[in-house]
Amino acid sequence: MNRSSHFLVVLSAAKDLLLRATRLLAVVALVVLTSAAACKSSGNSDKSDIRDWTKDLAFRISTDPKPPKAREDIIYKVVVRDKTTGNPIEGGEGRIFATSRDGANTWDALIAGPEPGTYYGKLRYITSGDWAIAIQFRRDSTQVLQRIDWMQGVKQSSSTF
Repeated sequence: MNRSSHFLVVLSAAKDLLLRATRLLAVVALVVLTSAAACKSSGNSDKSDIRDWTKDLAFRISTDPKPPKAREDIIYKVVVRDKTTGNPIEGGEGRIFATSRDGANTWDALIAGPEPGTYYGKLRYITSGDWAIAIQFRRDSTQVLQRIDWMQGVKQSSSTF
């Protein structure tokens, strides 16, 4: 075997080794990303929670049931914290209200719950579809109302009439 053919054999072996290493690296990366995604999704944070902020308040809103369904009572849990310190806001006042594309409305006062900074309201959607929802909230009666808005998809009722 002369030098040039020996060089070609070594080059071919190096190419095969590089290809195998690349494939192994891709498999390892896939395993790491899959594991990271599994760990993230198993945490306490619920991806369906709505998070929003005003000038100085942070809101985390969840519904029961998830997703909301038409013609059922939907309980909204609203956790309100100071945006800067993260401290729960107690003694606050607020309301939650919604309007459908057809002009139907529903609303409720937010009532303080047993957990610090947690308030509850109940809405009942008469139709499925997209609803424009808003919360108005203030720390106490001497403060200005602050507002957050979002769109909420409401599923069809599970009961038939």
